[in-house]
Amino acid sequence: MGELLTLPLSWGSFLTFALMAIVLLLVILFMVTYAIYAERKILGYMQSRIGPNRTGKFGLLQTPADVFKLLIKEDVIPQKADRPLFKLAPIIAFVPSFVVLATIPYAENMYFANLDIGVLYYVALSGLSVIGIVLGGWASNNKYSLLGGMRSAAQLVSYAIPLVISAVGVVLMSGTMNLMGIVERQAGWFWNWNFIPQILAFIVFIISAIAELNRTPFDLPEAESELVAGYHVEYSGFRFAFFMLTEYVYMIAMSALITTLFFGGWHAPAPFLEFIPGFIWFVIKFCCVFFFIIWLRGTMPRIRIDQLMSLGWRVLLPLSLGNIFVTAIVMEIIKAING
Repeated sequence: MGELLTLPLSWGSFLTFALMAIVLLLVILFMVTYAIYAERKILGYMQSRIGPNRTGKFGLLQTPADVFKLLIKEDVIPQKADRPLFKLAPIIAFVPSFVVLATIPYAENMYFANLDIGVLYYVALSGLSVIGIVLGGWASNNKYSLLGGMRSAAQLVSYAIPLVISAVGVVLMSGTMNLMGIVERQAGWFWNWNFIPQILAFIVFIISAIAELNRTPFDLPEAESELVAGYHVEYSGFRFAFFMLTEYVYMIAMSALITTLFFGGWHAPAPFLEFIPGFIWFVIKFCCVFFFIIWLRGTMPRIRIDQLMSLGWRVLLPLSLGNIFVTAIVMEIIKAING
């Protein structure tokens, strides 16, 4: 296990973990606040409009104002809803999205937990959020929310498999599931980054990641024109805010994971640029991936549910399996040549 997990169990280590969790939560809340602002401004420019510009200078306080409005709104629970599950669902959806961020190495000496099974830990926990979505859809006692929850479950099953299999190609090349080890394997020039030798895995991974995030063009669980917002149609106030927080925290987490697996993490694109701190390089790459996800929302139409399923099972799954076989064969050939 990682260094932080080998600390003796004592009040001191417990308080350290608690303090680190609070710091991470505050940082993530700040990032989500201005990720929403950035998305609204970017989409505004892409659609030839201004975006938020009234509350605060350049509209910088618009998102905090919207969050405050949600927090003071009345918390409405449908009369025939399953009240315990209705209340619990947003929390179940949010917690895994927050916990997985602890495994991401943001720089060589900047991480919360260095796990030897970091990739497995991430993909295992990230799939738990759909339980909260399905519970929220079912507990609302609303046919539209139930359809949204079931769509989300079907989407996760269809795209989690190619996502995990495509990550296996990176694990085979790196020889480890430790995220720190995967980043260190990509040191040097940018052509050592995994997105070049694993270009097929990268394409499959990023498509599957966007589908898992329920983002355009795969936002079928919400589908306002069909399901009137889907699984959270009956939610209001701070419980609705929890679902929105989950979506953006997962966007941040997935962008960070893509940066780690395929874009060299904190490494510079060339050795002579290593004088710039690694954290800066990580942030630049992270922002590029995050922008790409936003850009897709502004340019791509929503696909049909049958197209969604067909793409996952008939295209991405065979491609991800083929990538594993090719990677394994190439690794064996390289091993035989060097041996």
